[in-house]
Amino acid sequence: MSNSVFQVPYPNNEPILSYTSGSPEKEAVLSTYNKMYGEKIDVPMRIGNQDVRTDKTANMHPPHDHKHLLGVYHTASQSHIKDAIKAALEAKKAWSEMPWESRAAIFLKAAELVAGPYRSQINASTMLAQSKTIHQAEIDAACEYIDFLRFNVSFMQEIYENQPENSPGIWNRLSYRPLEGFVYAVSPFNFTAIAGNLSASAAMMGNTVIWKPSDHQVFSANILMKIFREAGLPDGVINMVLGDPEMITNSILESPDFAGIHYTGSTEVFRNIWSKIGANINRYKSYPRIVGETGGKDFIIAHPSSNPKEVATGIIRGAFEFQGQKCSAASRVYLPQSIADEVLVYLKADLKTIKMGSPADFQNYITAVIHKEAFDRLSNAIEQVKKDNNAEIIAGGKYDKSKGYFIEPTVVLTTDPKYFSMQKELFGPIVTLYIYKDKKWLETLKLVDETSEYALTGAVYSQDRYALEEAMKTLENSAGNFYINDKPTGAVVGQQPFGGARGSGTNDKAGSSANLLRWVSPRLIKETFVPAKDYRYPFLEK
Repeated sequence: MSNSVFQVPYPNNEPILSYTSGSPEKEAVLSTYNKMYGEKIDVPMRIGNQDVRTDKTANMHPPHDHKHLLGVYHTASQSHIKDAIKAALEAKKAWSEMPWESRAAIFLKAAELVAGPYRSQINASTMLAQSKTIHQAEIDAACEYIDFLRFNVSFMQEIYENQPENSPGIWNRLSYRPLEGFVYAVSPFNFTAIAGNLSASAAMMGNTVIWKPSDHQVFSANILMKIFREAGLPDGVINMVLGDPEMITNSILESPDFAGIHYTGSTEVFRNIWSKIGANINRYKSYPRIVGETGGKDFIIAHPSSNPKEVATGIIRGAFEFQGQKCSAASRVYLPQSIADEVLVYLKADLKTIKMGSPADFQNYITAVIHKEAFDRLSNAIEQVKKDNNAEIIAGGKYDKSKGYFIEPTVVLTTDPKYFSMQKELFGPIVTLYIYKDKKWLETLKLVDETSEYALTGAVYSQDRYALEEAMKTLENSAGNFYINDKPTGAVVGQQPFGGARGSGTNDKAGSSANLLRWVSPRLIKETFVPAKDYRYPFLEK
């Protein structure tokens, strides 16, 4: 047994590869993409030390090529969830007692596996089944996930090193225990890195986890599980279950050993889960930790002093990267009358150059939305705009699902700042603009704050420092991540901890030590070296 005090490697953000023509990374990812496209894979659940297959399967299709079958995945019955709970609890003792540096080593190895031998696999799988361009896959599935693993290990050490003050003859220390029970991780389709992090961050702190990835992210989730196992993660620490989310969630929330949920997804579902936890509160051994990041109706507001070209570029990148399927995507924009026309000229010109299609073609800036339900929701929204008198489509507005679920990047201009597409989260490549009078800058800031129930991300463009100060003050509670002269997307682990408040979640800041602290239960130990032998205090003397 070592008595050393260890120092983990200092984390640095993973460099983003360029995938330029003729580069080795481009050749590697395209080769892997084509190979995966031609295979038919069979994805089991992972419960304890078993790959679990059932008599019920579901198909996986690329959103940009929905008639093509990628393979199938196996879905759970209630008995499988009970097995997963049992496996997590059985693995808990050995895992929680493993030296922290050994846990750290597992996840550091996982980071190196993603950075090296699995890079093309994790990127290609994300391109295929989630329809991300190579750039979006690279910054998500590769770089962001590598960063989560490396930085979280460093944050873990930082937490353990955070100890209380002492006094003469007394030694105070904090023991950061894992939660008593198991953690339930529920992840979305849109970020492979989030899927891996929701399970890994809780596990890193000594917890065992039952992980339910989105049905539309299973293809890359399967690779994440392979990486965990190759990195040396013991059986039962992270158990992956697939299938009916309501049945799985209800079964898990019935367990007295449920200790917490790590969630990213819709606001409605999260609120429903919170209600169920509340209804079951007398069932649990402890008060469950509830950590969630949900929806957004993210804004860009431009001041009259802002640069029109910069604003237009911020809209293009903020609203349309990954088809707007980011909870941080810009979806409502406030332009001052004095520069609005110039912004629109740049915006329309850029949109004419954007190509849409398969992620296998690196010339395409956007691809398909995730599934038919998303396509129908977005196409219906476009048709509603076409019917209304207080809004119009000034760019885009076309859609086609014959081969893939393609929605053209669409710009809506409205005269009503409370128009439905200024308030409702659409989660797709649709952005709505409202033009305000320059003199109503302060009024418009208040309008931004009051329009949406969400408070995830937001951006302000201005060259006027007084105006920026006004925006930061008025919009203090409007966004958990606030951007100045930049698009409201693209938080980098270790640089911009991510999360929002109000209807957008619990703001527990993924990519920081604040999030990891949610997965431990500190115990204070006070040791007195020479105990008192007389109950009397000096004040009792005559």
